[in-house]
Amino acid sequence: MSSGRDHGFASWRTTDQVHRFAFDARFRLPLRAVAVVPETAWVRVADGEFLARFGPWVVVTPVSNISGTRVTGPFSPWRAIGARLSLSDRGLTLGTTAAAGLCVRFHEPVPGLEPTGLLRHPEVTVTVAEPGALAGVLGHHA
Repeated sequence: MSSGRDHGFASWRTTDQVHRFAFDARFRLPLRAVAVVPETAWVRVADGEFLARFGPWVVVTPVSNISGTRVTGPFSPWRAIGARLSLSDRGLTLGTTAAAGLCVRFHEPVPGLEPTGLLRHPEVTVTVAEPGALAGVLGHHA
C-alpha cells in the first residue's frame, strides 16, 4: 500500500499537482466513517509518479507503468462508493460519487486494497472531480 514515503496531504498542496475526488453529499457520512474525506482523498501526478490516496488506502506506481486511461460512469452507487474490489478482474475502485470516474490501467498490476501487497490490481478507477483533466495529465506524462 505504501512505498515508505510520507503520502500525507500537507506537503502536496499545489493545486496543479493534486486532483481532488468529487464527493457526493449522500455518501459523505459513510465515507467519513472509514476516514475518506476531502483532505485524505486525492490523486497526485508528479516527479514521474502516480499516487492515489483514499483515506487509509494508497496506490502508487511510476507513470511509466500506466498503459492507458478511460473516463467511465455513471455507476450504480452500491458498486462505486468506497474502496471496492471487482471480483471479475481484481480491478480497484476508489469511489466518492456514482457520476463518473477515470479508469487507469497498468502494465504491471499494483497493490492497493489490502496491506500486505499480495493482492495486485490491473487497474484503478478514481472518481476525481475532473476525470478528463486527470486523463490529460496522465497522457502528457506518459
